[in-house]
Amino acid sequence: MYRLRSLPWRSLLEISGITTAIAIALEIIIGLGVTQSAAIREMLQFLYTPPLGMIIALMAAVGFGVLAVYILERFYPQVLINSNSLWALVPCLALTLWLKSLLPVPAFLVSLSYANVVAVLVGVFWKGRPYWR
Repeated sequence: MYRLRSLPWRSLLEISGITTAIAIALEIIIGLGVTQSAAIREMLQFLYTPPLGMIIALMAAVGFGVLAVYILERFYPQVLINSNSLWALVPCLALTLWLKSLLPVPAFLVSLSYANVVAVLVGVFWKGRPYWR
């Protein structure tokens, strides 16, 4: 129980908030592009048709996890990155995705679903591979 309490929860929640804010900003930009440009709308329709749409959505979720670890590495040097902090980052990201789902923002990139949380997990541990030990 002490190991769980000693994790840097505040920093991990900040990181997941920053990562989610970046995803929201990108989704708003994509949403504006869809409403303002027919070419962007057609391109997104092509990209999100099955089966390519499922692959794009999962890769965006993997990228979401990778971005969180990148922000952790670059902007939070005081946080000791190990497998425990990476495992703690995943529920923090899931929490911010849940909070994002409450906002009226279109979910072009990342939404809260089981497949996306697993893809975020893959992204976190893929980028965090050097810190597993």
